[in-house]
Amino acid sequence: MKLVIIKYNAGNIQSVLYALERIGVEAFVTEDEALIKGADKVIFPGVGEASTAMNYLKERKLDILIKSLTQPVLGICLGMQLMCAYSEENDTDCLGIFDEQVKKFNPDTNTQAHLKVPQIGWNNIYDLQTPLFNGIKDHSYCYFVHGYYAAKGEHTIATTDYVLPYSAALHRDNFYGVQFHPEKSAAIGEQILKNFIQL
Repeated sequence: MKLVIIKYNAGNIQSVLYALERIGVEAFVTEDEALIKGADKVIFPGVGEASTAMNYLKERKLDILIKSLTQPVLGICLGMQLMCAYSEENDTDCLGIFDEQVKKFNPDTNTQAHLKVPQIGWNNIYDLQTPLFNGIKDHSYCYFVHGYYAAKGEHTIATTDYVLPYSAALHRDNFYGVQFHPEKSAAIGEQILKNFIQL
């Protein structure tokens, strides 16, 4: 089984590699088109800002490549947001794999003033669907770090509440995305990575 992590300027790649090592899986980090197309599974991680990341992908035609992939692809955090249609972060058109829009958290100053943006820390996920969450119980806790969120929509396969209910995970065809960081989510995250590898 050949697992590839897409290399670009917004990847939290090292922590993903460590998490895969812990579950006994070796991965290659590359932006080479042939290696990515030839992989059995592809991980598209991300930490950073949407427009800068999209510009980098477009300059290298990785945007076209990612959309053309037919094997299972897992977007993580910013990676998932870039797979959506649009992000409010610097008014960015994204890959359009998922129809959902990415919006900025805006806590109500009266009732939600205690909620800090970005959300940093553990939060629970629920309404879990698809084999990506095999063996995971509703309201299991995962680790989040983000100031923007993907709205709920037809591709939502897990929900989280922070300021409002939003998509903790998305799925369409061979594409999966998670807003949380499975590589930082202890045993729950490791199980989700194992499930992805077994898809």
